[in-house]
Amino acid sequence: MKTLVSLLKAMRPKQWTKNIFVLAALVFDGKLFVPRLLAKSLLGFCLFCAISSAVYLINDLSDMERDRQHPTKRNRPLASGELAPGLAVIVAGLLIAVSIPVAYLLDPLFAAIISLYLITMILYSFWLKNLVIIDVLTVAAGFVLRVAGGVVIVKTARFSPWLYLCMVLLALFIAISKRRQELVLLNENANEHRSIFNEYSLPLLDDMIRMVTACTAMAYSLYTFSAAGLPPNHAMMLTIPFVLYGLFRYMYLVHIKGEGGEPEDLLLKDRPLLLTVVLWGLAVIIVLYFH
Repeated sequence: MKTLVSLLKAMRPKQWTKNIFVLAALVFDGKLFVPRLLAKSLLGFCLFCAISSAVYLINDLSDMERDRQHPTKRNRPLASGELAPGLAVIVAGLLIAVSIPVAYLLDPLFAAIISLYLITMILYSFWLKNLVIIDVLTVAAGFVLRVAGGVVIVKTARFSPWLYLCMVLLALFIAISKRRQELVLLNENANEHRSIFNEYSLPLLDDMIRMVTACTAMAYSLYTFSAAGLPPNHAMMLTIPFVLYGLFRYMYLVHIKGEGGEPEDLLLKDRPLLLTVVLWGLAVIIVLYFH
């Protein structure tokens, strides 16, 4: 039982929340209440959870020694010795071997997208995460592929390209904020954990966060009143305050509270942030489906 618990922990179920981006196309294309498409999208979500868990296992295997020098990552199952590396390799292989064929049965193009995600994230684990700026762009690309997978499943008719841009910018905002928190946490020992931290500084990361925050707010605002397929009364603009508050709240938690190292934990434990996301989601559904 202890081994199963350690294995599940290594698969990082908290980070499965990132895969909710697969459902973006279903919601914003006005097909949330179509049972067949909802079921297919949920299956796509589950497949991305399985593939991302395989990636997390592979990443932890490659970073096992470095994680042992990290103040928090040393507690991960592989780094702490709770989980045998051999078992992690077997489970990662099984997750991939099952997920790709099922994805192909769901939709061949979806299988291609999820395979591209897998390849990209493996390259990230072994190489791309050591390239300055490319590392955070790769993380953002993973979110775009999640959205693209949902678009393929739903066969969208009115999914705005503006939403792709919003997803990229939001992912960059979160990834850069995470880099900042890691740099603060590790302090002068940052380069010992990962050489890429030699390429970053707090002023640089703060400037990047400011730029991405402004671009995210502007891109979402432009989406709400210029994208095709939205209600003609521009009611979607009423959701802008939720986005602004969410961005500002996240920046507050990163800069003032010193959090942001684990975005999925931050979302689940900070009630104002979680409430903002929930209210934004409800507002979007009301505007799109009950106008």
